[in-house]
Amino acid sequence: MPVTLEGMFRRARVLTTIAVASIILGSTVACAALHTVGSPSSPSPVITPSVTPTPTPTPVPTAPQFNKNAKSITDPNSIWVVVNKLRPLNPKTYSPPDIVTVPVAHNNPAQMRKVAADALVAMFAAGKNAGAGSMQVQSSWRPYSTQVSVYNGWVASLGKQQADRQSARPGYSEHQTGLAVDISPVPLRCALAACFGTTSQGKWLAANAWKYGYLLRYPADKTKITGYEYEPWHFRYIGVALSTEMHKEGVKTLEEFFGLPAAPDYAK
Repeated sequence: MPVTLEGMFRRARVLTTIAVASIILGSTVACAALHTVGSPSSPSPVITPSVTPTPTPTPVPTAPQFNKNAKSITDPNSIWVVVNKLRPLNPKTYSPPDIVTVPVAHNNPAQMRKVAADALVAMFAAGKNAGAGSMQVQSSWRPYSTQVSVYNGWVASLGKQQADRQSARPGYSEHQTGLAVDISPVPLRCALAACFGTTSQGKWLAANAWKYGYLLRYPADKTKITGYEYEPWHFRYIGVALSTEMHKEGVKTLEEFFGLPAAPDYAK
């Protein structure tokens, strides 16, 4: 078929249209590709591993140290005063300011400093309630003048050397402080004798006196330290705080607890 001029122009327009369309399509694809390649991708989130914090250790509370300087051991008014053959009272004629009558059974007048008297009443009641039996005061506070008579009596009957083993010289006696007491059973037996330690009262006191602030002052195995023979009947008030600490530490004498020299004899 003969190609006319008009057909040729129509064909040319079609081809031109197709070419333009191809160019536009190619440009779009190219731009899209360029955008894809040239644009940085969004960074992936960085995951930081969680760290479990190490717990802070809970401090373990420590028991406060017992203060051995809380009270004087030289002031005669202190319930911690240490009196022995090397440590006389100062003055030797000291007399406590607060002596009271102790409302308990007694073989001789029962007089002590009030704090010691109150504790003795409680201790006697507790011993009886525990089945240990009744107790009474055999001897308690003795003023200087009385101690002179007592000591001289022992010297007259036993001689000075033996008297010094079982009785204090005036001015060196715990009985002058109003804090010491000699205890005997009711009914009376083993008074001021070693066999008191075998009685129910003596056994109970040896095991429980510390709970009431009292100390068995002259134990059987401490004569070389205290200077006195075994006296299971002689108890000294030192207060619950000190008696409890000595019981806890297993220390039997004031000399050992406070680091004092042994006092087996009087200074020459």
